[in-house]
Amino acid sequence: MSSFITRMKAYRERLSMTQNELAEKVGVRRETISRLEKGQYNPSLKLAIDISSELNATVEELFIFTDSQQSSNGSDDLNDIKQEFP
Repeated sequence: MSSFITRMKAYRERLSMTQNELAEKVGVRRETISRLEKGQYNPSLKLAIDISSELNATVEELFIFTDSQQSSNGSDDLNDIKQEFP
C-alpha cells in the first residue's frame, strides 16, 4: 500500500503564506489545502503543478508517494523525509 507525504506546509510557511492565500492563488478551498498538508487528499496533476509553482518548488519536492511495503512499517520513510526537510 502506498502512503502519501507532503512538504507543502513547510514550503508555504517559508513564504509566510496562509492556507487561505495559497487556496485563493490555486483556485481551491482552504479545506483542500489543509487536507493536502495532512496527506488526506491526493491532488490532481494540475493542482500539484499549480501549488508547486506558487510555492517555488517542484512537484517532486512537495509530494512524495512511498510504498510502505518496502519498509517494515512505513514510518521509516516518513522519518527519513522529515530529517531531510524539517
